[in-house]
Amino acid sequence: MAPRCRGVRRYCAGVDYTWDDLAGLALARQFPQVDGHESQSVDGLLRRIGPIQSQTARSPYLALAARLPGVDLETIGAAYECHAIVRGSTIRGTVHTSTPQDHALLEALTRLGQRTLWARTMRLVDRSLEELWAGIEDFAAPAWRTPAELAEHLRSWIAAHDPSAIPNLENDAGRYFAFGHGGLLRRPLSGGWQAQGAPGYRTAAVVLGDADERGALLADRAAALDRAVRRHLSAHGPASRHDLAWWSGVGLRPVDAALARLAPDLREGTGPDGRVYHDLVAGQPAPVDLPGVRLLPEFDALLCAYDPPARERFVDAAHYRRLWTQANGMILAPLLVDGRMTGWWRLPGSGSRRLLEVSWFARTRRPRKAEFDAPTAHLEAAYGVTVTDLTLTRE
Repeated sequence: MAPRCRGVRRYCAGVDYTWDDLAGLALARQFPQVDGHESQSVDGLLRRIGPIQSQTARSPYLALAARLPGVDLETIGAAYECHAIVRGSTIRGTVHTSTPQDHALLEALTRLGQRTLWARTMRLVDRSLEELWAGIEDFAAPAWRTPAELAEHLRSWIAAHDPSAIPNLENDAGRYFAFGHGGLLRRPLSGGWQAQGAPGYRTAAVVLGDADERGALLADRAAALDRAVRRHLSAHGPASRHDLAWWSGVGLRPVDAALARLAPDLREGTGPDGRVYHDLVAGQPAPVDLPGVRLLPEFDALLCAYDPPARERFVDAAHYRRLWTQANGMILAPLLVDGRMTGWWRLPGSGSRRLLEVSWFARTRRPRKAEFDAPTAHLEAAYGVTVTDLTLTRE
């Protein structure tokens, strides 16, 4: 057996990891010290922590409130408006907020990971997926398009350019294929970025002017995947091959090939689940504890950056099932106490004045009401609500 480092959450090359070890190293990356509260600080934080999953429009605001204390609603909105951060439907077919540079990388991963699904759904005969995606981007280049407009264009393009194809678009997921290949940006057509308003989509390369960079990533799949592995490890490491495959939406075989190419720059350790965990040799932070309370968004990176069994680094299995197993496919917003998910929280209603309801799981540390003062203030600033009262309930 490999030698173990002495002390809590310490690391040396070739050791076995505990869940606490893995958590401490990931927390150091996900909760870095970033100075300031302006748009540049928002961009700077995302450069450190990586893309934020954003199926719910409020998720980036809550994630930033927990990681950049004091940032406000207007600043986050301004960062979107000036394209310091962007939003789009990318890896695994989900909405993500990221830096423009990361969005280009996510687009390449989306085309890799979703290719089989697209081919099975589009059933093209005479045209390639690349030609179809280019047709979508040409249509969305001059103006922001609605999902309905994009869906109609997709059907019309196939009918005009590949009439022998018989696409399977007559289902609930069918409209996704009009904007889900990763090459488009998303913005609200009305209301603020924090609201679930009707979205519009436009070609990312046109909005951001980075067609050359995107073209290079799309032209060299191996290089794009290598860069993606480095990106994931820099924001979420250590990670197993299963974590990397789950996050990227790409299969285990291509991930293994990327890990082999990057081997000189990586270190390894065995996790408590018997899996091999990889990390970057250069730039690895010191592990940290994260005392106190934080209010995380649904689909936070502490969950979604990892293969489901490996989420135990942050949450007990029974608690994970309570947070994630929801009939509508959503999850409860996690309560993070001392670096572990030990409950959930919500803001019922839709007005600007809300009650904060917190539930903590039995046989975990009961958070004190005073510990919510700072995270509540950060939530109010970033999400633009006023919390009128707090209830704490054991579950």
